[in-house]
Amino acid sequence: MKMKVIAMLAAFALTASAVQAQELPRKVQNVEVLDLDGKPAKLPYFGEKNLMIFYVDPDRHKQNEDFTIELEQNHRAESDNIHGFGVMNLKDAPMVPNGMARNMAKKRTAKNGATVLADQNRILSTAWALGDCNNQFVLMIVSKEGELVFLRKGELSDADKEAFYETIEKYK
Repeated sequence: MKMKVIAMLAAFALTASAVQAQELPRKVQNVEVLDLDGKPAKLPYFGEKNLMIFYVDPDRHKQNEDFTIELEQNHRAESDNIHGFGVMNLKDAPMVPNGMARNMAKKRTAKNGATVLADQNRILSTAWALGDCNNQFVLMIVSKEGELVFLRKGELSDADKEAFYETIEKYK
């Protein structure tokens, strides 16, 4: 009986922390990750603009590729008030050497001018209580007031995409 109560309490605590981790909006702080040369870098325009952040596990970089291509082509998230960029979740991609992932990102950003940073130690996901981001494409919107106002992980459903577009409209 005692073990059953302990197990139930442990399950409740895990569920409560997972629910709390997903409550939005919630305040987040700027963090220091790395640029593509391995030098420390803060998240760009944090507190100055609304941020659209793609936090991507390189093992699943093509997850939601159709959505990102559509987003690039339809320009619905473009505004002087929004800065979009990517952060590679390198800690959860042990099969892709960090240097190789950075070099691939450098080649891509040279073509499209995008900003991409590297998180080698789950600094962003830990600081912002994102939960498990392994094998996940994580889409976030952070207001210029420093609040995480939108968060979706994994394969985006049509409802997720609609919720994203509704949220981004508020911050343009």
